[in-house]
Amino acid sequence: MILHLIQSSPEQSSALKTCLRYARQSDSILLTGNSVNCLLKQAWATQLKEYNVAALQEDIIARGLTSLLKDTKQINYDEFVSLSLKFNKVISW
Repeated sequence: MILHLIQSSPEQSSALKTCLRYARQSDSILLTGNSVNCLLKQAWATQLKEYNVAALQEDIIARGLTSLLKDTKQINYDEFVSLSLKFNKVISW
């Protein structure tokens, strides 16, 4: 089981696209930084529905996206630490 950390939006890098090539159903994906913006695009949101995805709440708030992403699973920093300890490996893309 792997926790995939995505930090950049798909417009900034190919990290999310590459991650999705390797991610398995047992893995989780955590969106941080500008990567939370990908949830605003239907194509990315649809692809991510196949996975266990969460977004860092502080990054959603910082970008003023709270009302737009209210249906997204959001976690705080303490939950992020707990989540990272549950996985055998953490990959930062």
